[in-house]
Amino acid sequence: VQLVESGGGLVQPGGSLRLSCAASGFTFGNYYMRWYRQAPGKERELVAGILSGGGRRDYADSIKGRFSISRDNAKNTVYLQMNSLKPDDTAVYYCNTIVKTTHYWGQGTQVTVSS
Repeated sequence: VQLVESGGGLVQPGGSLRLSCAASGFTFGNYYMRWYRQAPGKERELVAGILSGGGRRDYADSIKGRFSISRDNAKNTVYLQMNSLKPDDTAVYYCNTIVKTTHYWGQGTQVTVSS
């Protein structure tokens, strides 16, 4: 299983970014996918999740209404559209899935929200 995140960067408050996570090594379309984030000095936080077919999407209260998770099963990719970004959204963002009880993580992508 391999997960590779991309799309992070430096953005001003109020701006937008779209993160991507390219997956391989498992049957992507069969698995629930998640985005987590970890800010300096804080625990890793679950941000959003999406069911295998995309029909159910779950969000943390802290980002509800601003972030949107989606997936393209033909491309084995899950996305996180982030709008109205705030300095508190600054963190390393990780893609995650659980296959046969094992958690798999990408290397993470840094998102910095600052003026």
